[in-house]
Amino acid sequence: MSVARVAALVHYPIKGLSGVPVEQAEIGPSGVAGDRTFMLVDPDGTFLSQRSVPAMAALRAELAGDTLRLAAADAPDLVVPIQYDGKRRDVSLFGKWFGLGVVQDAAADEWFSARLDRPVGLVRVTPEHERPGWGVHRGETGFGDAHALLITSLSSLDGLNERIASRGGEAIPMNRFRPNVVVSGWSEPHTEDRVLRMSLGAVEIGYSARAIRCAVPTVDQATGRKSGPEPTRTLASYRREPAYGGGVSFGMKAAVLTGGTVTVGDEILVHDWIPAGTDPAPATR
Repeated sequence: MSVARVAALVHYPIKGLSGVPVEQAEIGPSGVAGDRTFMLVDPDGTFLSQRSVPAMAALRAELAGDTLRLAAADAPDLVVPIQYDGKRRDVSLFGKWFGLGVVQDAAADEWFSARLDRPVGLVRVTPEHERPGWGVHRGETGFGDAHALLITSLSSLDGLNERIASRGGEAIPMNRFRPNVVVSGWSEPHTEDRVLRMSLGAVEIGYSARAIRCAVPTVDQATGRKSGPEPTRTLASYRREPAYGGGVSFGMKAAVLTGGTVTVGDEILVHDWIPAGTDPAPATR
């Protein structure tokens, strides 16, 4: 039996923007260090995502010390200072006004507004930010949808792409699912569904819930354009989740039980399994 290992690590400094692959990452209570600590919002404070603004996928943000470097194909890079505290504004996720965000540099607002052709503002989590997740292991999260980590596996993607090919479609890359950790070495697709508790190197994580997919996986992450109906169409043929309102799933959401450093290539050890065919996560948040 092959050894399961960390095949890839990715973080997303600004929610909804392109992912940044890394070889090593510090993982704390709310996930990969720097993951989704920034967010774009409408003038009223409502968050933006690829669900409604797919062009966000083609924009890139990278952390560089106390600065944020913004990049796009149609504009020069912009480097702005990070405001860890200062002026604040109310922000909302999924219709819930859950707290405050720290207003960032006006130059960043202008840069994003020009790229996305709409007025937007960039905010960062506050120093005292606390936001619990939900599920079997609740954990914490920054501006992520609801959980610290998203775990996927290469075998799950291979199984999906085989089904897509059988329908005459083209294979899709893993970045459509925007994972934080990609696992290699599991022979059975969707093994991550059955992991209750496992270690990635020095980091221990606990299963929260299955990852129910919205329309984002139909967005080409290189161009920022919708290219559906795959993978949603094929997932709907075998990954419907009645316990989650009939949505389709791919990957699992996890909480961080013990933080530490993870490196690509680290061995993955499963400590506890969920019995096959069951899902202990609650149907509602």
